[in-house]
Amino acid sequence: MRARNVAKRRTNFNHAIRALLRDIVGRTPKFQHIRPSRVLVVAGEARRTSRGTVRPLTFAGGKSVDNRGRRRPVVRYRGKRMLYLITLRPLFFRASNPDQRIRTVLHELFHISNRFDGTLHQGRRHARLGKEFSARLRPIVRRYLRQCPPEIRAPFAHDGEVKMLQWLERPGPSYEPGKSRRVYTEEQLFFGTVRMISKRAKAPKAVKPRLKLH
Repeated sequence: MRARNVAKRRTNFNHAIRALLRDIVGRTPKFQHIRPSRVLVVAGEARRTSRGTVRPLTFAGGKSVDNRGRRRPVVRYRGKRMLYLITLRPLFFRASNPDQRIRTVLHELFHISNRFDGTLHQGRRHARLGKEFSARLRPIVRRYLRQCPPEIRAPFAHDGEVKMLQWLERPGPSYEPGKSRRVYTEEQLFFGTVRMISKRAKAPKAVKPRLKLH
């Protein structure tokens, strides 16, 4: 019974992410084309030094099949077709401070096409921009962090356990009839426990008083 009560008290971090997405879209002209209700965010496995990744869930125009006959699985959450999947990885939770976590979310949103049609922006790929990617993203991050309300930022400074959506069965990049599932919904997701370890800002060094010589 005690363990069940503890689980109920854990913060639902998906609520914090959803509030952040809505606030970003409302304050940042660069991201006003994004509809948070069509972006699914989950906690996932480690991938080298990545804190997060974004994956397109459809072909151009929100289609499941492209002109070459390739198919994508359909991902629906609460009855809505998801166009993008953002996966937050262990380094996001265990080796970041709140500003770094918010920057990770902004970073992944920056990859999304201006058409918001289930594809990524071809001109904002790391392979194409190299170091310029960070240079373009940096002013957007700085501007938003100056505007971010304390109540939006606070959950990203949490230290302790939270609950977050995770895959029971993860959709692959393509759908093959008879070999994989065509539609993924809440039935393939669950709320799992994630441990957040937040870096604390270093306290400023004490300034030693200067002795006056008489």
